[in-house]
Amino acid sequence: MDPTHPDTEKAGLLCQIVTPIGMLGYGFDANDLENGLEITLSTNAPTAIIIDSGSTDGGPNKLALGGTTTPRSSYERDLRKLIRAVKIYRVPLLISSAGGDGSDAHVKEFLDIIDEIQQSDDQGDSVKLKVLAIYSQASPDLLLQKLANNKISGCGPCVPFLTEVDILASPTIVGQIGPEPFVQAMATHPDFDILISGRAYDPSPYVAFCAFHAVNKTDRPFKELGADVLGGFTHMGKIMECGGVCATPKSSAAMAKVYADGTFDIRPLAEGSRCTTQSVAAHSLYEKSRPDILPGPGGNLDLNTATYQALGDGITVRAKGAIFRLSRDNDGVAYTIKFEGAKVVGHRSIFIGSFCDPILIAQLPSFLRRVKEYVVQQHVHVDKECKWELEFHVYGQNPCASSTTQQGEVFIVGEALADTQSLAASVSSCARIACVHGSYEGQKATSGNLGMGIGGQMNIEMGPCAQFSIYHLLEMEEGEEEAVEISPDGEDQSIPIHRFIRWEMRWIGDGPSLDHNKPRVLKSSKNDFTENNQVQTTPEETLRSGPLTGTHLLGTLAQIIRSKNSGPYEITLDVMFSDPTIYNQIKASNILTADNIASLYDMSVEDIVWCGFFDPALAFKATIPRRARFSDNAGKDSTSIVVSSGGPWESDVHGSQKYLPLMKLEVDLDVLTI
Repeated sequence: MDPTHPDTEKAGLLCQIVTPIGMLGYGFDANDLENGLEITLSTNAPTAIIIDSGSTDGGPNKLALGGTTTPRSSYERDLRKLIRAVKIYRVPLLISSAGGDGSDAHVKEFLDIIDEIQQSDDQGDSVKLKVLAIYSQASPDLLLQKLANNKISGCGPCVPFLTEVDILASPTIVGQIGPEPFVQAMATHPDFDILISGRAYDPSPYVAFCAFHAVNKTDRPFKELGADVLGGFTHMGKIMECGGVCATPKSSAAMAKVYADGTFDIRPLAEGSRCTTQSVAAHSLYEKSRPDILPGPGGNLDLNTATYQALGDGITVRAKGAIFRLSRDNDGVAYTIKFEGAKVVGHRSIFIGSFCDPILIAQLPSFLRRVKEYVVQQHVHVDKECKWELEFHVYGQNPCASSTTQQGEVFIVGEALADTQSLAASVSSCARIACVHGSYEGQKATSGNLGMGIGGQMNIEMGPCAQFSIYHLLEMEEGEEEAVEISPDGEDQSIPIHRFIRWEMRWIGDGPSLDHNKPRVLKSSKNDFTENNQVQTTPEETLRSGPLTGTHLLGTLAQIIRSKNSGPYEITLDVMFSDPTIYNQIKASNILTADNIASLYDMSVEDIVWCGFFDPALAFKATIPRRARFSDNAGKDSTSIVVSSGGPWESDVHGSQKYLPLMKLEVDLDVLTI
């Protein structure tokens, strides 16, 4: 370690956090987790394992239909390894947003899994665990009340207005709670072993664990810890909740050492991976509408004053200087919490297959229009009150190819949405038949146009189709962001609807409780794992001696070009450079501008949510509405409409395939000046 590293409580070390993976249920290397915990044993600072389990990335099905991000067996596998670590190292485990959506039902399901693991015979130690559970599912009445009082607004400019119909159609409504309920529960039971929460702002358990120990150390209330301290805690949480994604190459596990003034050190735990100042700074770009101001429950994280320093071990970066501005300190602006919900908008059926005839592929748009016309003709008997729609997703077609160019195979997905499953299946089947047997000009292959039957299926009934219906900010009155303790015995308790956050404590398992006062013993003679983490210079890190010249594709100049969802209604585009010279050339040009982004993505400049450069990461970012092109059932009047991830006609739920126009953007460096 760096000899100047303040690695003692005397120098201000507050706590340590190990995160084995950015999403519970994805699987992780138990060796990385144990290595991180071994490192923490070299100090007496409080230590926790913290891991997130929630996201809207997977679309609306969890909220509308009750599913989870991963199968139950995946949670069982990961929790078994985590509980083993809790028992061996006697450190608490915090898990947020149980099951992905953070519903009350999924918090209880996680409690059931813990109980099953405790009852199994392969855990070795027969001990009981003190488990805290926080619930954050809200009654529709709360949102109806806030809506009536004009206390609800969309979370971003692309989110539709909320209606009473949307609220009442959403079976599960959850709020992304802040750190306050976590701090409350931990303060009441500081010797807890596991904390499972419902839907929460991803950094909340990280902020809460740090704040809990800061409150104990300073005797200051949570809200009086200071903007710089809370800023550091929140900045750390924003990075750590994704595990080792902040490293290069990106990895799964990471650990943080957090100091009393909000400064933190972060490093990956996988061999061959390391953090750099750029990779850590760049993480504020990931999945965010903008990189400098990040809103959350009760305020905004301001990263404009954050700084990053590489430490002497070559794998750790120290960050400090971020500010968290409490909204209520800003002229009485309300504390807001983001609420999420989804509804069923119909039933879906699809067919999949491929075209390989170049004669057909060259006229595919007109062919598919005729398919739609045929489907309309075959459903004129359907009651007008029964709605249905049909759309095609076409993959592999080169729109720039000439009619005589061999384009290879084109893959197609026909998607039918209707009020009933039987009607959706009828529309899908009819469209598939038309694709198989429809005629076209110059046709030579008359035995069938469509390669189909993958998995033995001609038509696939997808069941109910979900769509996000709630992604809105609610203004909370004083105290509504805090939790109410409830009894775990199931007794009915009268709790006002505006106090939607609840928590309980329960013991799970038999035997004595874990002895938290027993000294933790270093299992390995090594207290660091840097010898297997040798720094390797990659070609991208070799700085150029001067500016480049000539014409290049942006994809050859940038180190990273990516797209990702920023919530269900936005796509954010990131372009990062490894060479400051090239970055400054691009920044000084008129290449990456709002006008050019609008042109590349076929929208108006006014539609762009945010666009600009971020110097700490040598990066450019633009955030745009999520759109899909849709035509009516006659195949005419094609329009681009704003859609939400995972809903009808949406084919890229993560938004991770929207970067190609930037990759192909030509840059003439001869006309650029710094």
